[in-house]
Amino acid sequence: MKKSSGPKGPKGPNNSRGRDNSRNRKDPRDRQGATPLPDARKVAVEALVRVERDGAYANLILPKMLSRSGLGERDRAFATQLVYGTIRYQRGCDWFIERFAIGELEPEVKAALRVGTYQLRFLSTPPHAAVSATVDTVPRRARGLVNAVLRKISGAEDSWPSKAVELSYPDWIFETLTNDLGAQDALAALESMNSPASAVEREDGYIQDRASQFVVEAVDAAADHLVADLCSAPGGKATALAGLAAHVAACEIRPARAGLVAANVERLGLDGSKLSVLVADGLNPPYAAESFDRVLVDAPCSGLGSLRRRPDARWRIDEQAPQRLAKLQVALLDRAADLVAPGGWLIYSVCTLTKAETTGVAEEFERTHGQWSALEPLAEPWKPWGSGSILLPQEQGTDAMALFRWRRPDSQES
Repeated sequence: MKKSSGPKGPKGPNNSRGRDNSRNRKDPRDRQGATPLPDARKVAVEALVRVERDGAYANLILPKMLSRSGLGERDRAFATQLVYGTIRYQRGCDWFIERFAIGELEPEVKAALRVGTYQLRFLSTPPHAAVSATVDTVPRRARGLVNAVLRKISGAEDSWPSKAVELSYPDWIFETLTNDLGAQDALAALESMNSPASAVEREDGYIQDRASQFVVEAVDAAADHLVADLCSAPGGKATALAGLAAHVAACEIRPARAGLVAANVERLGLDGSKLSVLVADGLNPPYAAESFDRVLVDAPCSGLGSLRRRPDARWRIDEQAPQRLAKLQVALLDRAADLVAPGGWLIYSVCTLTKAETTGVAEEFERTHGQWSALEPLAEPWKPWGSGSILLPQEQGTDAMALFRWRRPDSQES
């Protein structure tokens, strides 16, 4: 993605562009002993700086910042909307900013301009409210620049150079999904994932996207089944399956993420007789062959179907990720297949929309496991997708999900 800052202009007192040329000056509001009032826009700008400059994850850093901000519930919600919305529409915001801001911008100035542009162009906030309040979030030396740029943006025409810029996605994501889904479904999916995420609280109190709950239903675990979840963190699917099966063995390679699963097990009051958590590699699972009735591989993927919940992921994922991850996904399925008992099922799910990670992986598995049979595609809201099913984000306002299920032949069928 093109950066929002253009080439550097000449240095000089009249071309600082947000640089600190007044280190010894003090803002009259910064009086000794004065406590500044909390401000949602200020928190949002600070969070965006952390995301852009430090590589922080918005879903991790923002809750911590809000907890110590002193903001009320309404302002916390507004700050959250600003952070996630600005990240989501970052490319569109930058397209406006680049038209009027020349020179290198300080991180907090760039973040403030993005927040202001998001309000003006995507939230339709009245200019008198958006501009002045956003100007107040930056140091005094940069307020003139921010004020001038935002006022120009408020009256600018939005003659978008491309649909990818208008929807604020990297070109490669827009092009990949258009090629893989078809133009109509891709456009609807991308538009849908620009809406805020919503999740559903299960009966046990766990908050989970409905698409993930659909995956649990598709596993079709029974009360006498032994189930393995080979990529289980943070534990939403594993804990839901524990309410259906005799026992669930949850496997996660990274200790910290395995700890998330264990914490959720404890919080939901599940005991070891229903769900056990192991730190182990799904490529080398420490379980006996043919010992599970159901094996779920909810594999690491590019996550291009969960961008409504992880808006910053669209700027972190590289173009080679789908092909690179597909190799890992195929390897995980190959090892998982060894664990499935005769007549048992292997379930593969990913929250992405690329063919490389969905039908491509399924076709490779079927090429090397010719005796296994693909189960029927799932009913609505799922759609047939190769030998499996796909859930598009626009169908239910959920994450996108692709899911494939195979049955291992019984011993007498082999």
